[in-house]
Amino acid sequence: KDIAERHELSLKYLESIMPNLKESGLVTGVAGKGGGYKLSKPADQYTVGEILRVSEDQMAPVACLTGGFVCPKADTCKTLPMWKKLDDIMSDYLDTVKLTDLM
Repeated sequence: KDIAERHELSLKYLESIMPNLKESGLVTGVAGKGGGYKLSKPADQYTVGEILRVSEDQMAPVACLTGGFVCPKADTCKTLPMWKKLDDIMSDYLDTVKLTDLM
């Protein structure tokens, strides 16, 4: 709740992603009064890319780059190489942004 208020984020959204972040080991649960979640390692050791890959269902710019979708036009698609390159660029960039860069 504190994070949601301080950063003007939806509490409902944060509650929906915390189980994934905990399961992946990015955060740990703290029980008791004043409990909640805390980072499992120093903030400067997290990249935005790793957080987004855990918290979001998919980050690909088009559905055909997600693991569960096979496009029937993939073999002849003229735009697929562009989308793949964009996806690679986004992923590479997000892996250079540290959580502390956003704090």
